[in-house]
Amino acid sequence: MNQPFQLSDAALALALGLILLSPFAIAGMALQNSGLARSRSAAHSLLGVMSLLAAAAIFFLLLGSTWMGAAGQPAHIATVAGYAWDWCGKGAWLGGSLAGASATSVLTLLLDLVLVGLAAIIPWGSGAERWRLGTAIASTFLVAGVLFPLLAHWVWAGGWLSTLGTTFGLGVGLLETSGALPVHLLGGVTALAIVWILGARNGKFPKPQVATAIPGHNVVYVLLSCPLTLVGWFGLNGASALLFLHLPQSQIPLVEINTLLCAGSALLGTLAITRFRFGKPDASLCANGWLGGLVASSAVAAHVSAGTAIVTGVLAGLLTPLLVELLELAFSIDDPSGGVSVHAGNAILGLLIVGVAAGKQGQLLAQIVGIATVIGFALPVSYLLNALVNRYLPYRVDPDGERVGLDVHELGAGSYPEFIIHRDEFHSS
Repeated sequence: MNQPFQLSDAALALALGLILLSPFAIAGMALQNSGLARSRSAAHSLLGVMSLLAAAAIFFLLLGSTWMGAAGQPAHIATVAGYAWDWCGKGAWLGGSLAGASATSVLTLLLDLVLVGLAAIIPWGSGAERWRLGTAIASTFLVAGVLFPLLAHWVWAGGWLSTLGTTFGLGVGLLETSGALPVHLLGGVTALAIVWILGARNGKFPKPQVATAIPGHNVVYVLLSCPLTLVGWFGLNGASALLFLHLPQSQIPLVEINTLLCAGSALLGTLAITRFRFGKPDASLCANGWLGGLVASSAVAAHVSAGTAIVTGVLAGLLTPLLVELLELAFSIDDPSGGVSVHAGNAILGLLIVGVAAGKQGQLLAQIVGIATVIGFALPVSYLLNALVNRYLPYRVDPDGERVGLDVHELGAGSYPEFIIHRDEFHSS
C-alpha cells in the first residue's frame, strides 16, 4: 500500500490560506440565489444556504467521510470480471480518523467539508420559493452522507474512476481539478431531481412550452456574487490542485490564472449572446455565465493552457443561457437559480474539454465514463431516494405558503418589513 501523500510545511501554509478563501464561493452563491428569488423569500434563501452548509458538514464528518476514505488508505474492493474495483472507502466511523491524523489529512478533510457544502446548496437554489427548509436538510443527508462521499472516493481517493488508466488504459483515469464531477455534476443532477419532485412555481407555466418570467428581486445581489465567487474559486481550485492533484506550488499561479480566464471569458460570451438574442445584455444571465465559467474551471484549471481556458470560458458563456432557455421552454423545468444548466451543464463541458486537451489516448473516453456514471447512477438514486423521503415528509410548501412567501410562512417575518406587500401577479384573489 502506498504511503499517504504529505505536503511540505510551506505547501501546508499555502493550502490553508487557500481553503480559508473558499467560503467566499458559498457566500457568492448564497447572494446569487437570494437575488434571483422574489423578495418574499429572500431571507429563507440565505438561511437555507447556511443551514445546508452546516448540515452537510456534520453529515459528512459523521458518516460520509467513512465512505470517502483517503488515497493510500484501506478501501472496499470488489473483483468483477477479473478486475479489481475500488468502490468505497474504509475510514473510521463518526470522525474517529481525526485522532492522530496528519496536518495534510486534516486540511484535506477541511476542504472536503467546504466542497460537500457546495454540492448541497446547488439544489437549494433550484428549489427556491417552494422547498421547505426542514425537508431540504433531510435531502442534504443523501448528498453529504451517501452520494458525494462515494463519487469523491472514486475520483480523489484512489477509487475506480481514478484508476481507469491503469485498469483499462483510458488515459490516466478521470481528470478534473476541484469537484467538477463529485460537486458540480452531482449537485446539478440532484437539482434536476429536486425540480422534478417539487414541480414548477405557481404561474410559471400557464400553458405548455409557455413560460412566464418571474424576475428576481435584486440584480445587484446577483452581480455582487461574481467577485465573491471568483475569490472562493481561487481558493477551491488552488487548494484542490495541492491536496488532490499534488501539483507543486510553482504551478498554482497558472491554476488561478486559468480560473479567472474561464470566468471572465464566460461572462463576455454570455454578454455577447444575450445582446445578440435580446437586443441588450441580460445581467442575471451574465452572472450565471460567470458562474458557469467557474464551474468549467473546476475541471480544466489545472490541466490546460491559458488559451484553452479562454476557449472553455467562451463556450461556457454561450452554453449557459442556451441551456437555461432549453430546459425552461422545451422541458418546462422551473430552475430559478439555473443550477442544472450552470453546474451540471458546465461540469460536463469542462470534463469533456479536459479529455480533448489532455492529448492522451483514451482520456476522452475516461471522462465520458465519469459523466455517464453520475447521470446513470447518481441521478436515478438521487431521484428515487428524494421521492421516497417526499412521500413521508412533503418537500413542497402548501399553496398559501408559496403565495405569501417563505419568509413569512417558514420564518415568521419578511426580509423587508418596511416594504408594502405588493400585489401577487401570479395568483387570483
